[in-house]
Amino acid sequence: MTTSNKKLKIYLIAGEPSGDLLGSRLMRALRDKTGGNVEFFGLGGDTMEAEGLTPLFDISDLAIMGLVEVIPSIPRVLRHIKNTVDDIVRVRPDIVVTIDSWSFCARVHKALRRLKTGIPQLHYVAPQVWAWKKKRARTMYKYIDALMTLLPQEPKYFTPYHLETVFVGHPVIESEALSADGAAFRRRHNIPDDKRVISVLPGSRKTEISKLLPVFLESAGRLLAKDADFVFVLPTVKTVAKMVREMTADAGVPLLVVETQQERYGAFQASDAAIAASGTVALELAICKIPHLIAYKVSKLTAFIVSRIMHIQYVNLTNIMLGRCIVPELLQEHCTASEITANVRELLKKGELYEREMQGFAEVKNKLANGSRTPSQNAADFILSKIKG
Repeated sequence: MTTSNKKLKIYLIAGEPSGDLLGSRLMRALRDKTGGNVEFFGLGGDTMEAEGLTPLFDISDLAIMGLVEVIPSIPRVLRHIKNTVDDIVRVRPDIVVTIDSWSFCARVHKALRRLKTGIPQLHYVAPQVWAWKKKRARTMYKYIDALMTLLPQEPKYFTPYHLETVFVGHPVIESEALSADGAAFRRRHNIPDDKRVISVLPGSRKTEISKLLPVFLESAGRLLAKDADFVFVLPTVKTVAKMVREMTADAGVPLLVVETQQERYGAFQASDAAIAASGTVALELAICKIPHLIAYKVSKLTAFIVSRIMHIQYVNLTNIMLGRCIVPELLQEHCTASEITANVRELLKKGELYEREMQGFAEVKNKLANGSRTPSQNAADFILSKIKG
């Protein structure tokens, strides 16, 4: 690491809300470890903006899910790749750290390699090569200098192919969700103690929300039809908040939409159960011991292609890590209001399914930790060690 008094320039690229949250924690850890002697540039969302980043463009342009759905956005994404690379060359940072969103970030890294900038290039969050595109692990060393992983089993997929890889721990371990105040959330929103709160989490991408939110709202309506003692809370993020509010304006159910991170985690702790899209949010629910189910669907063509190239039994990280089905996965044709409501009712009974989830969540939390320091501290130390003196 450099010993100069000159401020370090660190270029961060987070293309999605989950990466944005990782990036914000990383920024805090880096600022702490450098005594504030650091400047940040790059891409991120609202939580990274709150830490002082001015993003190059709105990352909602990159929040596209599905092999078929992405096609119309290709020209715009290619322009963003070029603009990002040009900006890195202009800034001349001490290091470039990309976070998740490998499809976008890989193209940035490849372009930088071709330019032979000499800037160290790191990636944070391993592509899920254990699920699909296993050949990626063989070639990543060509484009990045090192990789930081969130899951303990991931380094073994990359180190045989000449890529320095380190497990830093999963950020959900340091999630503010663990210390959030569910009772205060209820008081803030005048939710009576006798009302059961259900968190509705249809994802953070526009394509996810367009497919999942109508089904989740129908599920809420069905639950209310048999029991009026429910309040539904939908935590969302700035990049899709307008879309969510428009789609829920005439939902016909008592639905509370909240946006900030504090409100999101307060909602989690106030919840009796949750209906969630697949993704990092499921791990957050798991470590908070919030009973939940996973429901997800993509276009039929995307589903067909994915079924041919993915080689995993489960899609939910809790189930993948434990090697058994702890959390119900309602995918594609099973992502229906009838199946969702049946599973929510089962969870609320606190019977066998509930107990299975609680036991599994405790196991997951133990697996995700890596030492006494936070994952962000571990990642910050590793990044600083790679900056050339």
